[in-house]
Amino acid sequence: MTSVALLVDIIAWVLIVAGGMFCIIGAIGAVRFPDFWSRVHAVSVSDSAGMILLIAGLCVHSGLNLITVKLILIGIFLFITGPTATHAVANAALVSGLLPQSKIRQRLSKEEKAVVDSIISDDLIKEREAGR
Repeated sequence: MTSVALLVDIIAWVLIVAGGMFCIIGAIGAVRFPDFWSRVHAVSVSDSAGMILLIAGLCVHSGLNLITVKLILIGIFLFITGPTATHAVANAALVSGLLPQSKIRQRLSKEEKAVVDSIISDDLIKEREAGR
């Protein structure tokens, strides 16, 4: 194996592994984040980045041939449809009445905000005590 072929393989595998890591991090974010809006954002951004890196790695590994052209076309299709689908899902959630936390807090009165803040601070205190 020549040094150029080895370098191409290393670059391809670095891109493929990095793309896979982005997709895994997005999946972990979908499980770990607290609300719908942060989950959608995490998955959308990380999956788009992961897909771009995976396609780029596969293109580098494939070389200059028809497979690379097909991979680029697939990448363009996914690059357009991924954010579009995420926007459609988020818009449907917003239309159905699911509001982000910041919008909910804006609609609360001062007394209701004080109650919510006390509940949150009590929960944080309990979590810290349980962790010690």
